[in-house]
Amino acid sequence: MSIGPLDVCRIGTLRLFYMERTTSENDNYCQEENNKENNKENLVTNLNYDIAAKKRKKDFLNNNTKTQYFYPEKWIYVHKGSTKERHGYCTLGEAFNHLDFSTAILDSRRFNYVVRLLELIAKSQLTSLSGIAQKNYMNILEKVVQKVLGDQQNIRLIKELLQTLYTSLCNLVQGVGKSVLVGNINFWVPRMETILDWQQQLNNIQITRPAGKGMTLPDLPLCLQLNILQRLTDGRDIVCLGQVSSDLQLLSEDRLLWKKLCQYHFTERQIRKRLIMSEKGHLDWKKMYFKLVRCYPRREQYGDTLQFCRHCHILSWKGTEHPCTANNPESCLVSLSPQDFINLFRF
Repeated sequence: MSIGPLDVCRIGTLRLFYMERTTSENDNYCQEENNKENNKENLVTNLNYDIAAKKRKKDFLNNNTKTQYFYPEKWIYVHKGSTKERHGYCTLGEAFNHLDFSTAILDSRRFNYVVRLLELIAKSQLTSLSGIAQKNYMNILEKVVQKVLGDQQNIRLIKELLQTLYTSLCNLVQGVGKSVLVGNINFWVPRMETILDWQQQLNNIQITRPAGKGMTLPDLPLCLQLNILQRLTDGRDIVCLGQVSSDLQLLSEDRLLWKKLCQYHFTERQIRKRLIMSEKGHLDWKKMYFKLVRCYPRREQYGDTLQFCRHCHILSWKGTEHPCTANNPESCLVSLSPQDFINLFRF
């Protein structure tokens, strides 16, 4: 069968049409595949962006929340092991979350107790707190600072607490590679900046004399002034008070005053080990006090404390009712110092 010139022309046209169609189909297919890949990439990118944005928002809200986690019970059962009724154990962070420390700082009988507890946690227990407990810690600390800024009382006490916390955080942040802190390091740096800001605010406090011509401490008889000095339990307060007037300066150097202060805080054995004689051959009780403070812990006394029931193992503030099955629940209660509270959760 012979092929004429017209047939050759038709075959060439068909081949050209087929090649163009095939090329177009291939291009469309490749374009569709590229579009699918781009859509997948865009979808993954958008998804990652949404997840990251939600995480940043969640972290921001969690980091900046100012509310404490409240629980209906005002007590907590402290269990140190698993039983048939309970599994796991109670941690320091759980107890810190359950017990109402935000309200406790408003009570003058409990204020010093809470501040001392915050200081002990800042020294050695920050890494044992959960994320929620750490946020509660910072929220309670902020309320303490705001209270002191408002009433201008216990300024030095809170300054020492903030300095202790800042020093501990500096040491912990240096070991961030060891995951010693709960949460992102970017959250702790602003918290440290906040602590510095609080310290600056406390340093800027100017205590002004109340308006009016009321009676002041130097106006009282010397016997009453000495009686007031004898009720101070911190030697630094006595020294500061002695700088007010010449009469108070004379009273603040009273040997009997410093002797009673040493005997209040320290045992006879501790005192005998740190005897210091004055130039006149007498015991220098003032120098002995400050030397004893550097060597031994001072006696702590609080108006109100946490209490632990030895019968049912429940921890609560003094005066709080708890479900106890003992015949005489009051005889089972033991008052806990801040350090005893910390030791209760050392397993």
